[in-house]
Amino acid sequence: MSKKDKKNRKDGRGQDAASIDPPAPRPAKRTAEASPFKPDGRVTRKAYERALYDLHVELVKLQMWAQETGAKVCIVFEGRDGAGKGGTIKAITERVSPRVFRVVALPAPTEREKSQMYIQRYIQHFPAAGEIVIFDRSWYNRAGVERVMGFANDEQSHYFLNMAPGVEKAMVDSGIILLKYWLEVSKEEQTRRLEARIDDGRKLWKLSPMDLKSYSRWYDYSRARDEMFKATDTSWGPWYVAHSDDKKRARLNIIRHLLHHIPYEEPKRAKVELPKRQKQGDYVEPDYPWKVVADTVGTPPPTA
Repeated sequence: MSKKDKKNRKDGRGQDAASIDPPAPRPAKRTAEASPFKPDGRVTRKAYERALYDLHVELVKLQMWAQETGAKVCIVFEGRDGAGKGGTIKAITERVSPRVFRVVALPAPTEREKSQMYIQRYIQHFPAAGEIVIFDRSWYNRAGVERVMGFANDEQSHYFLNMAPGVEKAMVDSGIILLKYWLEVSKEEQTRRLEARIDDGRKLWKLSPMDLKSYSRWYDYSRARDEMFKATDTSWGPWYVAHSDDKKRARLNIIRHLLHHIPYEEPKRAKVELPKRQKQGDYVEPDYPWKVVADTVGTPPPTA
């Protein structure tokens, strides 16, 4: 292995999308249980968590680099319902500052917003210096769900496809690093995930009437996706496709990919030591009737 490959494996920025890097130090002896893959080829939870830890360290470095340099990063996530966009975004953002990694998930447009230039409601959320903005669905709604579900007609959709590359070229020319990801899930896996939401009380909010209508229009979405790629997969704003039937593998692959495509460096930082606490002096703990939250661990949860 070359020195470059060793460095890439160490800092999580290697290009091998299928690789899983265990953190150092590794166990002295490896057993069959230490394999990062299940018998069906999916990533094990233990291997996923160990690899994700290393990538989270790199994402913190990316955050500090963006703050120090004033970099502007825009990451777009698109894909079919149930493809895993939300879980991927959560994996990226769970260990970084929401003031730097800002997630934008816009609701349906208001009547006022419908009267605006289409891209207008998205432009106001573009990153400023030191920000990394993640769009959980984006302006590409016009090319996907709005087109398939009849919220935009063919003329509006075609106009959008002609306009989007120019807007993205202006973004990149202004200094924004733009990354666009399409999460692709198979018909069988999408069915399994959506069915799992029906009886899981934690996921009821993820299954709307719109999701059910969208589910029935698989090939309409396929045609819309194909036309979108043809019109907007440019040299300055290329689409990157991640197969997400194995959600854990997809998350790791996407994080590795974005780290590789952003030219961040680890900022220098002084050694940190906690200062000594002040002495108690004349401070006395008050005899106050605190309203303490009861310890109810182990008891049934409250119900509506």
